[in-house]
Amino acid sequence: MERDYRVNPFIVIWEVTRACALKCLHCRAEAQYRADPRQLTFEEGCRLIDSIAEMDNPLFVFTGGDPLMRPDLFELARYAVRQKGLSVSMTPSATPRVTRAAVGQAKDAGLSRWAFSLDGSCADIHDYFRGTKGSFDLTMRGIEYLKEHGIPIQINTTVSRYNLHDLAATAEKVKQLGAVLWSVFFLVPTGRGMEKDMISPEEHEVVMKWLVQVQRTMPYGVKATEAPHYRRVFIQQKKRLAQEGAEDAIVKREDMLGRAQQGVNDDGFVFISHVGDVYPSGFLPISCGNVRERPLTEIYRESPVLMELRDKSRLKGKCGVCEYRSLCGGSRARAYAVTGDYMESDPYCAFIPADQG
Repeated sequence: MERDYRVNPFIVIWEVTRACALKCLHCRAEAQYRADPRQLTFEEGCRLIDSIAEMDNPLFVFTGGDPLMRPDLFELARYAVRQKGLSVSMTPSATPRVTRAAVGQAKDAGLSRWAFSLDGSCADIHDYFRGTKGSFDLTMRGIEYLKEHGIPIQINTTVSRYNLHDLAATAEKVKQLGAVLWSVFFLVPTGRGMEKDMISPEEHEVVMKWLVQVQRTMPYGVKATEAPHYRRVFIQQKKRLAQEGAEDAIVKREDMLGRAQQGVNDDGFVFISHVGDVYPSGFLPISCGNVRERPLTEIYRESPVLMELRDKSRLKGKCGVCEYRSLCGGSRARAYAVTGDYMESDPYCAFIPADQG
């Protein structure tokens, strides 16, 4: 059943800590080596989880920094899963903290999925992107631990000019690793991410069309993040395939964890920082309130910023007149990062609406 995103989000992401041992080129969080002493306490985290459960049990993700640098991580996970019935995933960094024992604790806590970042098919590309030599090998070792414990694997890849040439090889690597979902992130120039690292609008279009083909042929699912125009590309490509008599070639896979029944942009999504600030997403750093001051339920439903983002009629520029406005809406985070106005057109969408054609 479709959710009313005005009331309950599809997905909630909590940045449990900013601490991380890696130095990734594109890090949204600008992570640091030590935990911020102001981060939410265990008790505050449990209250946050209580609020999340009240919002019709959305998908819940622990992120960072590196979640594994938080000592009470698995206690929080157990509380969310065992006490509140939430479906919990996490995105730890590939560091020596990813041990067989840590993966066993995740399994015991009831983790639904573990996501590793893989930004290249080989160590040279991935390690450069992650700013840490040996990260690729640690990722491969961690994935073997996940397989041993039967935890479903998600691979996250951020597309940039540094790995554009390697995407096809990475897609094959994701298949070899036995992942159930490939989540392809399109870079937003925030945190350490720079606009010079991004691919062009035309390259965005080419990659998305190619991803539709990947979704047709690979055994795993494909999801695009910070690329709502992938929905438009998908529909266009599906129509083309139907005309060619191949409409059944895009299969709907059984594993749908993390796959919304309707589009999720900066509505249906909410992000809580390590200190409790609530943002539309981790890539759109506009605070809508703080969970130390107001319950997440109130902030999500009543924030003027979040209410404006849900109103597609207020979009500006070509996004405001686009025939795919309701389906897509453009990346509000990318619009804000490049133009300073989160309601402006997504500057990295190459599509020309009919009204501007």
